[in-house]
Amino acid sequence: MKSLLKTSRLWQAAAALCVLAALYWGLIASDRYVSEAKVVIERSDAIGANTSDFASLLIGNTAPQDLLLLREYLLSVDMLQLLDSRLNLREHYSTGGRDPLSRMWFKDASLERFHAHYLKRVNVEYDDYSRVLVIQAQAYTPEMARNIAEAMVREGERFMNEMTHRIASDQVVYIEKQVQAQGQRAQEARQALLAYQNANGLVSPRGDIESLSSVVASAEAELAELKVRRASLKDVFTPQSSTIVQIDAQIAAVEREIAAQRGRMVSTKGKRGLNRVIEEQERLQLAAEFSQDLYKTALGALEKARIEATRKLKNVAVVQQPTTPEFPLQPRRIYNIVVFVLMTLMLAGVIQLLRAIVKDHRD
Repeated sequence: MKSLLKTSRLWQAAAALCVLAALYWGLIASDRYVSEAKVVIERSDAIGANTSDFASLLIGNTAPQDLLLLREYLLSVDMLQLLDSRLNLREHYSTGGRDPLSRMWFKDASLERFHAHYLKRVNVEYDDYSRVLVIQAQAYTPEMARNIAEAMVREGERFMNEMTHRIASDQVVYIEKQVQAQGQRAQEARQALLAYQNANGLVSPRGDIESLSSVVASAEAELAELKVRRASLKDVFTPQSSTIVQIDAQIAAVEREIAAQRGRMVSTKGKRGLNRVIEEQERLQLAAEFSQDLYKTALGALEKARIEATRKLKNVAVVQQPTTPEFPLQPRRIYNIVVFVLMTLMLAGVIQLLRAIVKDHRD
């Protein structure tokens, strides 16, 4: 008898809860209107893409990462504060005339609680199949629901445009600074080369040393010829003869000329030869050419960065404008009542089953 009484009370409590749930969702729960919008992100570089690329046609021109980033921004505290400043969401969601379970209890609730309530009333989901971002905003009036959705779309577009433009401009500005630095470096290298040439009075030391080499070579040829002549005449004339003395004088003069020209070409103690001058000038010239090549590369990178920055700009395109709801889709009254009743009856049945099992073990 006692067991039957407990069972009866259990089912009576379950029935009472079901009646209360039916009363709440059927009569008390406030209507909430839902405005929906759908957006995608377009990239300008998709215009020049190869349309014959089947994989690119399947993937499309929308990057899921961009849409997911936009979703995070739309659900952020920054977006909530912006909407509150424009639409006064605190006042709307905490209006006293709404049912206490759906509204925000306190208008001056903390930012964390306000944001938690905002996340319950706003839904932003990424549709992986169609690759669009679906934005849904709930409010107690159709106008407010539409205003929230419109503000989210508008601010989301502003956020993505500002972010992409800022990234593109930062890249271009950075490369422009590099171009200026490389241009200054190339100019300094050229000035150093010119100053060295002016200090040494030579424009092309290598050409001068080639000329000196040819002079030395012709002098050596002349010296060899004179030595051959002297060798052929020494058996005919005595060393003191005027002919031999004249040839010896010519040989000595040619040898002095060769020594002088070689001294100009090579470094000696306390003097800088043309070989040192050539080495220093070539080093400066290589530095100038390298700086010039870097400057050309930087200019090319700047033009490429400008083109890429223009091509990769992103724009939020609205596939579906925020709707003006005519019927409150929330709460789902019949669905909620049916689900609550079924869950309550299942819970009551489980409790009764557990009681029966415990009773059987005791007996």
